[in-house]
Amino acid sequence: METDRRHRRYLLTLVGVFLLIWGALAINPLNRHDWLLENLLVLGLAAALLLGHKHYVPSRSAGTLIFLYLCIHQLGAHYTYANVPYDDWWQALTGESLNEQMGWDRNQFDRLAHFSYGLLLAFPIREVLIRLGLRPGIWSLVLPVDIVLSTSAVYELIEWLGAEMLDGGLGRTFLATQNDRWDPQKDMALATVGAIIAMLVTAFAVRPRRDL
Repeated sequence: METDRRHRRYLLTLVGVFLLIWGALAINPLNRHDWLLENLLVLGLAAALLLGHKHYVPSRSAGTLIFLYLCIHQLGAHYTYANVPYDDWWQALTGESLNEQMGWDRNQFDRLAHFSYGLLLAFPIREVLIRLGLRPGIWSLVLPVDIVLSTSAVYELIEWLGAEMLDGGLGRTFLATQNDRWDPQKDMALATVGAIIAMLVTAFAVRPRRDL
């Protein structure tokens, strides 16, 4: 019972810290309309966790991973993904341009966010599948990767439809392709690579316990 209380206290602490971060980043975002659109994802995830809390309460690991991903997403929502000033922050810290050092000619924060989607959420997805009755085994490692890839594809379709329905400026901001015609494919690929890495780490971590 004490363990359950500590666990719930930890998750509530994560929720409280996230709400503080969300509130701070909700102040004067670069584009309020884009911020509202991006926060539909947060609203959907929060609704799913609240509606399903009787059947699924994230473990500490899963809760922490979800928290980290949502923080990355909120940073992108505040600045718009194509304008997160990470290169300015890096120059202030080191005196060098990260983009120049890496040979990048575009803002790469959206790539980080898509990679993080797979890397940070594949484990919570696996945990949900196991709670729903999927036996630990090879499919518990394959299906999260499949779900990350398929949901990434659905999100890219939503972005495309949203950009078509919105006016030109807001549509381009929401789509955030930065004139890269292969942007959707690269985003999906990065999310999938992140999920594969997460599942390989999970397989290595649980094998000693014979709970693959």
